[in-house]
Amino acid sequence: MIFSDFINQIEELQQKQLGGLTSQFKLAPKLRTRFSEELILNKNPKKAAVLALFYPDKNNQTRFLLTERASYNGAHSSQISFPGGKIDENDQNLQETALRETYEEVGISSKSIKIIRQTSDAYIPPSNFLVAPFIGITKNTPIFTPNEEVAEVIEVLLSDLLDDNNLTQVAMETSYMKNIEVPCFKLNNYIVWGATAMMLSEIKDLLK
Repeated sequence: MIFSDFINQIEELQQKQLGGLTSQFKLAPKLRTRFSEELILNKNPKKAAVLALFYPDKNNQTRFLLTERASYNGAHSSQISFPGGKIDENDQNLQETALRETYEEVGISSKSIKIIRQTSDAYIPPSNFLVAPFIGITKNTPIFTPNEEVAEVIEVLLSDLLDDNNLTQVAMETSYMKNIEVPCFKLNNYIVWGATAMMLSEIKDLLK
């Protein structure tokens, strides 16, 4: 999709009703669907925020940013995610968290980003985080400077997200589940699943 066409959709994107869990659960592992809103609240989840950043590439095609996490001793080691993280005591709100983390992880200043809207929170059972996703744009082609938390910057064409041929299922094995079939996106030859796929599913429904 040409970036100018994406920009022309922004007003509609801001006004459309969110798909919520209906959209998210299209790409949710079975483990996640067992958690009701009441159960999540009872777990007193930690708060975090991420940014889905859209921008033009050198050919004026619309792309968005994903990152591959660095390898570490934790539940989400080496997984594909949006830039983001947990709220800091100095953050005024979760939007500020998303912007701060984006700057820290990939070097894009909040001054160059316009937030379009917030989408539905996504719960992550293994780490007990409730994540607030934000959609943002920057009108210039970014130059990314990843920090040590980021193993790889992944620039995905929006058209690939919208293409249903990039939906699949794979058997996953992690520290908290063994050989479980999960729905996922295959983007730039990366498997995108879990909370990131759930958030992308809602964004995809907003844009289609």
